[in-house]
Amino acid sequence: MSKEINDTIIRAYNGEETDYTPAWYMRQAGRSQEEYRELKKKYSLFEITHQPELCAYVTRLPVEHYGVDAAILYKDIMSPLPALGVDVEIKSGIGPVIHNPIETVQDVENLGTINPTADVPYVLDTIRLLTEEQLEVPLIGFSGAPFTLASYMIEGGPSKNYSKTKAFMYRNSEAWFLLMDKLADMIIAYVEAQIEAGAKAIQIFDSWVGALNAPDYRVYIKPVMTRIFSELRQYNVPLIIFGVGARHLLLEWNDLPVDVVGLDWRTSISEARQMGVTKVVQGNLDPSLLLTEWETIENRTKGILDEGMEHGKHVFNLGHGVTPDIKPATLKKLTEFVHSYSKR
Repeated sequence: MSKEINDTIIRAYNGEETDYTPAWYMRQAGRSQEEYRELKKKYSLFEITHQPELCAYVTRLPVEHYGVDAAILYKDIMSPLPALGVDVEIKSGIGPVIHNPIETVQDVENLGTINPTADVPYVLDTIRLLTEEQLEVPLIGFSGAPFTLASYMIEGGPSKNYSKTKAFMYRNSEAWFLLMDKLADMIIAYVEAQIEAGAKAIQIFDSWVGALNAPDYRVYIKPVMTRIFSELRQYNVPLIIFGVGARHLLLEWNDLPVDVVGLDWRTSISEARQMGVTKVVQGNLDPSLLLTEWETIENRTKGILDEGMEHGKHVFNLGHGVTPDIKPATLKKLTEFVHSYSKR
C-alpha cells in the first residue's frame, strides 16, 4: 500500500502558493552521511546504483534524516552512457574518466542508442521501489544535458576550460550537432523511462554550459535543449534546468519550455527577477557557508528566503551540491529552519 505523498514541492514547482518554502539539496544522497561512507567501503558508485534495494536505501536516507521535501535519485549523470558505447569509470578524487573519448566524426557516428528497459533496468527498478512503497515525498529523476555530457566525452574527464570541447564544437559543427542529437535522443528516452517508472519531477543538469557565451549557447545548445524539454512536456511533470556559473544564460533558460530555473550562489533571487527571470526559481545558498557557524548560515538563509517570499515562486536549495565535509546535523537544522521561518 502506497504512503500518502507530501506534494508541497510539486505545487511550488507549478507556481502555486504553499504553506512554507519547500527544500531539498543537490547531492543530498550520500556524500556526507556516515551510513553512505560505510557502504562506499564495500561498493563503488556504479555498484550501488546497480543494486535497487541498496540504491533506494541511499536515496531515502536524506529524506529520513533531514526532513527534505523531495528525494533525488542516487546515481551519476554518467549512468546511461555505457549503453551508447562510452567506456566510463568513476575514479575516486577525480570524477568520471572516459577511456574512449570522442575525437572524430566517426566516433560520433559510432555511438549507439539506449533502451532504458534493457540497458538501465536497475535505475527503473530503484524508482519503482521508492515510489511504490517507500517515499513520503516526491522523487526527482535527472539526467545530464548534452553539452555537459559531451564535455566529458570529448575531454576524457573533468576539465577546467573545456577547450577541447569548444574547439570540437567550432571546428566540426556538423559532427557537433549530430552528437547533440544523439545525446538528446538518449536523454529523452532515459527521462521518459524515469517518469513512467514513477519520478515526479525531472532536473536536467547542464553543470558546465556556463563555459559558453550567450551567442554560442543560442547557436550550438539552445535548439537541442528546446527539443528535449518540448518532448518531455507531454508528461506533465515539473522540468528543472540547472548549471553553475551561468548567470549570463539565465534569460536563455527562462525562454526554454521549463518550469524551474536553478540558480547557483552567484546570482540572487532579486537579481534574477530584475534580469527578467519569470519562472519558478530554485536555490541558492553557497554550500561552503554550511561549514561556518550557525549564525552565519541562518542570516544568509534568511536573506534568500526573504527574497523568495517577496518575489514568490521559490524552492530552497543549495547553489551547488552538498560537499562531503558538511555535517548531516547542519543539513537537518537548515531544513527545519527553512520550514519554520517561511511558514505562512
